[in-house]
Amino acid sequence: MLHPSITLGPAQRDTRVPKTVQEQCGHFLLCLLAGSQPGCHSGPGCSEGDKHLTPSSLLRIGQLSNVDLNEDIHELETELPRQRPNEIPHNEKLLSLKYESLDYDSSENQLFLEEERRINHAAFRTVEIKRWVICAMIGILTGLVACFIDIVVENLAGLKYRVVKDNIDKFTAKGGLSFSLLLWATLNASVVMVGSVIVAFIEPVAAGSGIPQIKCYLNGVKIPHVVRLKTLVIKVCGVILSVVGGLAVGKEGPMIHSGSVIAAGISQGRSTSLKRDFKIFEYFRRDTEKRDFVSAGAAAGVSAAFGAPVGGVLFSLEEGASFWNQFLTWRIFFASMISTFTLNSVLSVYHGNAWDLSSPGLINFGRFDSEKMGYTIQEIPIFIFMGVVGGILGALFNALNYWLTMFRIRYIHRPCLQVLEAMLVAAVTATVGFVMIYCSRDCQPIQGSSVAYPLQLFCADGEYNSMATAFFNTPEKSVVNLFHDPPGSYNPMTLGMFTLMYFFLACWTYGLTVSAGVFIPSLLIGAAWGRLFGISLSYLTKGSIWADPGKYALMGAAAQLGGIVRMTLSLTVIMMEATGNVTYGFPIMLVLMTAKIVGDYFVEGLYDMHIQLQSVPFLHWEAPVTSHSLTAREVMSTPVTCLRRIERVGTVVDILSDTSSNHNGFPVVESNPGTTQVAGLRGLILRSQLIVLLKHKVFVERTNLNLVQRRLKLKDFRDAYPRFPPIQSIHVSQDERECMIDLSEFMNPSPYTVPQEASLPRVFKLFRALGLRHLVVVDNRNEVVGMVTRKDLARYRLGKEGLEELSLAQT
Repeated sequence: MLHPSITLGPAQRDTRVPKTVQEQCGHFLLCLLAGSQPGCHSGPGCSEGDKHLTPSSLLRIGQLSNVDLNEDIHELETELPRQRPNEIPHNEKLLSLKYESLDYDSSENQLFLEEERRINHAAFRTVEIKRWVICAMIGILTGLVACFIDIVVENLAGLKYRVVKDNIDKFTAKGGLSFSLLLWATLNASVVMVGSVIVAFIEPVAAGSGIPQIKCYLNGVKIPHVVRLKTLVIKVCGVILSVVGGLAVGKEGPMIHSGSVIAAGISQGRSTSLKRDFKIFEYFRRDTEKRDFVSAGAAAGVSAAFGAPVGGVLFSLEEGASFWNQFLTWRIFFASMISTFTLNSVLSVYHGNAWDLSSPGLINFGRFDSEKMGYTIQEIPIFIFMGVVGGILGALFNALNYWLTMFRIRYIHRPCLQVLEAMLVAAVTATVGFVMIYCSRDCQPIQGSSVAYPLQLFCADGEYNSMATAFFNTPEKSVVNLFHDPPGSYNPMTLGMFTLMYFFLACWTYGLTVSAGVFIPSLLIGAAWGRLFGISLSYLTKGSIWADPGKYALMGAAAQLGGIVRMTLSLTVIMMEATGNVTYGFPIMLVLMTAKIVGDYFVEGLYDMHIQLQSVPFLHWEAPVTSHSLTAREVMSTPVTCLRRIERVGTVVDILSDTSSNHNGFPVVESNPGTTQVAGLRGLILRSQLIVLLKHKVFVERTNLNLVQRRLKLKDFRDAYPRFPPIQSIHVSQDERECMIDLSEFMNPSPYTVPQEASLPRVFKLFRALGLRHLVVVDNRNEVVGMVTRKDLARYRLGKEGLEELSLAQT
């Protein structure tokens, strides 16, 4: 019998398992046959664990605490045939071992307590003022980045559309429109190629909207490079090129990621990419503080994108932050307001009315006049029905995108193939748009129209092609047109065909290796079918005044976006703020709630689905509802590597260098050197702390144990944060290996522990609410018997057939 983490199912026969896991399983089975029991990994200072072998202890062999992330992966020796060599084995029921957790729980060791005691009231006020200054800087820089994206997209996209329009106008008269199609497709593909190349080859984590990655980061998962300056530069350039390249994407989603990167960089006062340390804000160099500022950055990004500061705060609360408090709410709201104010100020200057600070965010839904577009009580059931439609369409969108993403993971995993796919989608999008415009005979009078680039094509003089309003424009402008164009501006056939084609184009586009958001395409799809719904209603009711198509376009947009991303509270407020009309709050809320309930019945939301497909150990708000039968004893990782309070340096180096172990937290137990008698748990020390101690040579010779060790300060640990050097880079001589190191001053003397009989929901609630990385499991003598980590809890989830356990693997 093997642990589920190395059980090979038919869908993952080519899954590679670390050799160490095989060796450990074999070693354990030999021990089992010999009648022995598993002990602690390091032996001298760790409790023996369970004295009795049970099926659950057998199942725990090969769990994450014994898997090396850096070792060369060896192929599992098996007679099962290999799958196609160009396929990466992947299964949604896998949990990746490559993701580490963040240390959101502060280590209250002696150094920390001494520093906190030294901080007087004035120093505390200074720290608090610095927090507000950082939040203001986050808002200002996020607003400036949003302005830069908006202005560059407006100019580059305008240039492209003018060139293509002039070409189409020229060739409409004398024939040869195929050249215009070729020009449009070539321009799109070329621009998107550049945007995809910089993402695929320079910083792959900049792909997509970045919202799933930021959700994971705020949940406590360390996603490599997710908040680095290089990621921000690639993200901003990539989203500009994606929108200009004509893809079915929006520039609003990536603003959330951009704001988060800005927040992470400013709060630390240094940049790894630039190799610069400005020696400011050193106090905030720890995961807990960084997390709070990243929450503010995400909110500032939403605020800049939609001109919705309250919506930004609620988005950060609903979708992002796992941990929240009152003071944090006020600071985040301040950052959001500053972000919106900065955007308004700069754009008002850019547009020539310098003192007008009422400009909205990147996307302006326009003013919805309550008098002209009010709603009545009999429309409530209609809105609920639209929510049902949005939930079903959203579920269909997510299901199609799920299978498409699985296909990409398996077959299109090389950067060159990813770039080619992005170019193909760009060319196909241009071709579909051109063919739809060419085949459409929906001509509308040009007088009083707000169309930026009216294409006449085969329409009479003074008229323009209505299909071009939707396709021959940036998605943001198309959304506003669908909201506010007067009744009769669109033929129902035009809207129906556009909805169908854009639905599949947007579904194909999300997940490409480009920086792009899904907010605006979702709104555009929903606005199109919502307007079509409104036109149908006006036909049925003989043109009643309440059946305004613009109002139903707004409800359709809310329903579609809610059905795809499953946001409720924050999206309601964002839509209200973006429309500037609180009257629509209730129907928008009804539509979003209905869309979420209906959509959740079929599949998960798009962001949660992509987190799951990346095999990230994401912890939801609550443990699976049917998990009370499981205890800490059954879910914990074992054996655990323990250290003595006074430990030999060579032992510490060997444990940290051990390629068969990937421990990042070590319980410290009381044990006298030279004896094997073990007392109970005394504390917990992190791998990163041990690295810093070894780097600074904080140890004494065995014969001089009474000497005082070299004094370290918390500053020494903060200087090494967040990229602590690997143990291989620290040289320890043979003489130094015989020295002793006292961990008392540096360990956390009060780590959180649970008894081994605690139920999984209780363990989950404690772990999740406190933002822990390690939770020590002890017996009734306070001896260490196991360790609960994020992956131990994330393995269990509620599936269609009840509680299921995910497999652990390298992905």
